[in-house]
Amino acid sequence: MTSRWDFISVHRADFGVQRICRVLGVSRSGYYRWLAGAEARAGRRAADDVLVAEIREIHADHQGTYGVRRVHAELRGFGHTVNRKRVERLMRVNGIEGRHLRRRKRTTVSDRLAPPAPDLVRRDFTARELDEKWCGDITYVQVGGTWLYLACVLDICSRRLLGWSMATHMRTELVVDALTMAVATRGGRVAGVIFHADRGSQYTSAAFAQVSDRFGIRRSMGRVGSSYDNALAESFWQGLKREALRGTLTTVRQARLEIFQWLTYYNARRRHSSLGYLSPVEFEQQH
Repeated sequence: MTSRWDFISVHRADFGVQRICRVLGVSRSGYYRWLAGAEARAGRRAADDVLVAEIREIHADHQGTYGVRRVHAELRGFGHTVNRKRVERLMRVNGIEGRHLRRRKRTTVSDRLAPPAPDLVRRDFTARELDEKWCGDITYVQVGGTWLYLACVLDICSRRLLGWSMATHMRTELVVDALTMAVATRGGRVAGVIFHADRGSQYTSAAFAQVSDRFGIRRSMGRVGSSYDNALAESFWQGLKREALRGTLTTVRQARLEIFQWLTYYNARRRHSSLGYLSPVEFEQQH
């Protein structure tokens, strides 16, 4: 209808409103109502233009990774009262979208001779208190003609990255270093915390079990070949690869730098829907 009203406005002086409305099969009252609302529409368009500029700034500030929900949460965090559907419409019309990730290859190699720990989490990735449950996993990134391996430890309650390690090997010390860093982050007082992982050979090793026992950490493991049994850690790696590793990495130093920058950003600024769109650090401060 907007194009018809525009046509009437352009040709009204030549043919008259009544005649054009009759030919187009529309009512004069409808046209005059549309004409009366012209000023309000212009105001809405101007407000939309301002909002789109802010959306573009947020989108660029987060390296193009934020989709509708996180952009909306960021606007709310800045004090804007704005409907999420309006943000979704403006992002769609202006071609602004978050980054998506292709499926990745499976990395877990289980040691069938090592005794597994029981599954103490059972896909319940919620916790009422900090240091009640942790989870961890290993992934890898291609760097030139080699691989860089990463291990993480996350607090399930706050989603905060407590410990991490990077190396060009996938030996047990990779996961031991990440766990030791997590313990240090919490000041060494972690007795009783559940640490959940998959049944990869690094997590079922005697060396990892000894370190866990020394700190009083209770080990937990999911089933072999089930990514859903460690879904939170899997989601963390997806976020890293989708948001931080966008181009081709040519050197290990470059990869380490880009990953470290994202890990810092993740804890301090990245908003999580499960945390009421707070960052992990903000959630822990409020918690």
